[in-house]
Amino acid sequence: MSKRFNVAVVGATGAVGETMLSILAERKFPVGQLHVLASERSAGGTIEYRGEEYIVQDLATFDPAGVDIALFSAGGSVSKEYAPKFAAAGAVVIDNSSAFRYDDDVPLVVSEVNPEQVANRPRGIIANPNCSTMQMLVALAPLHRHSKIERINVATYQSVSGGGRAAMEELGRQTGALLNFQDPEPKRFPVQIAFNLIPHIDDFQDNGFTKEEMKLVWETRKILGDDSILVNPTAVRVPVFYGHSEAVAIETAAKITPEQARELLASAPGVEVVDERKAGGYPTPVTHASGNDAVYVGRIREDLSHPRGLNLWIVSDNIRKGAALNAVQLAELVAAEPV
Repeated sequence: MSKRFNVAVVGATGAVGETMLSILAERKFPVGQLHVLASERSAGGTIEYRGEEYIVQDLATFDPAGVDIALFSAGGSVSKEYAPKFAAAGAVVIDNSSAFRYDDDVPLVVSEVNPEQVANRPRGIIANPNCSTMQMLVALAPLHRHSKIERINVATYQSVSGGGRAAMEELGRQTGALLNFQDPEPKRFPVQIAFNLIPHIDDFQDNGFTKEEMKLVWETRKILGDDSILVNPTAVRVPVFYGHSEAVAIETAAKITPEQARELLASAPGVEVVDERKAGGYPTPVTHASGNDAVYVGRIREDLSHPRGLNLWIVSDNIRKGAALNAVQLAELVAAEPV
């Protein structure tokens, strides 16, 4: 990559935006000019990138002309308003919200699963999948290529960082309050999150599932290009700061043994197998995922209830691979395209 690219990070002061900037630096992305953008409330502050201070600019008044790649992580309403403006000005937009994920003319891409779809962007917009879908498919795609996955049962155990900085602050505040025998006072969540589990993420839909759960259905089918895959999801918020976990049971057209699964996953990009049948021989959000890039897979075993079933435990840092890292990896794919 000898060419340098003018990059805009929209939502640069948020948790994902900050991580995008750190990953751009870590991976030495060929940034020419860098623009860090946020709302008027955050404008005027400074952000450090590779030892230099950058002034946060107001997205509402920013002129996107000259931007080559724009990484958006500022929420769906912001993306709907501003992403088309950046694309119209010539930028390739990589959007982390759900605003465009289900549009037929916007590719939904996991870098290790369907990277070829990056080029199929007639509107100049590429969508980043939901964090829980992302980590699940990094692990399941190698198995699906070996033998078609017909059905997925998944229960997610999602950290509070998926709900943003206010959610993390609420977990910390409630934990401190409870340890001091005080009222935890739920504000960001409908009920207490500290020392609790909440089987509710995003809005309830008419079918009784939440939107977070339906994202796993819609996005899995689009990314794998197969509307026949059955997905049965349950999404749970847990009192963990960083790292989503998933208990996944799949049914495949032809049997995949645990030994075959370990071999397929061990050679898969972005995956690390941590699967020893002993205490601590499995990945957890704290010991493996938090702060790291890989999707970790363990507890690989046959499903006792189905002759072609397989169980897996999948863990990843939802802010890194689940959002920021994949966005930067997609930017790298764009940067590597022939002129």
